[in-house]
Order: sequence, then structure tokens, then C-alpha cells
Amino acid sequence: MSNEAPNQARVIPLRPQSARPGSVRPLSDRPATAPPGNPAPRETRQTREPLWRDLVGDVLRRERLAQERTLKDVADAARISMPYLSEVERGRKEASSEVLAAAAHALGLGLGDLLSLAQGELTRHSAHSRRAVPGSPYNGMCLAA
Repeated sequence: MSNEAPNQARVIPLRPQSARPGSVRPLSDRPATAPPGNPAPRETRQTREPLWRDLVGDVLRRERLAQERTLKDVADAARISMPYLSEVERGRKEASSEVLAAAAHALGLGLGDLLSLAQGELTRHSAHSRRAVPGSPYNGMCLAA
């Protein structure tokens, strides 16, 4: 037997609790160095680029609310669980293309419509952050299968 302390699990959150898509902690709140084995996040003083799951979730929620439909109604029509749809809308789950297509169809949209709306959000965000390369012909996003 050893007198050493037992190994304890170390939890490193993927996203700070106070962070919401598009927000960045002030530089003074960040650790001076990254924990061993974890590279420092690439952030700017402005905002981080939004995650795809956040954009898609925002579009789904906006469309659902515009149609004045409940989460339960859309989840039932899409044949997915209400808690899962809620997590997708909040950007907490990275949904499969099948789930996204089911949710989009339940809202009367095609999968292409949903992705196009999310791409428009990303383009607007990029225009606001002005992080695009001057003279670059690419101002949006291309998805390839």
C-alpha cells in the first residue's frame, strides 16, 4: 500500500458557465497559462466565432416561436424527445443530420432551408466581427458531403 493521495478526476469545462455564444471572458479573467496538456484557446479581444450548433439551434427556436408552436408540439411532430430538442435549440447538443432534418420538416422547412438560414446568421456574424480577409471572395460557408 502507498501513502500517496488517491487519483482524483479533474474536470475541465468545455465552455465557461458564464459564456454564451458570441461572448468572451475579459482577458483579466483568463488564466495566465493553459493547464498542462490543454492548449490555450484561440480568442480575440472581440468575440469568438459562433459554433454551428448554436446557430442552428437559434434558427430552430426562432422559427418555432414565429409559428407560435410549443416545444412539445414540434418534438412530437419530429418524433424526437422534447428535452433533446430543447438542448439542440440551446446549442447544448450537436444534433445529427437526421435529427436536424426531422426538426426542420416539423417546422415546414427543408434541411437546406435550415442550413441556409444558419449560414446567413454566420455570414452576418462574420460581417460584424470584420475578421474576414480583405479581398477574399469567400464571405460565407461551404458545406460538402
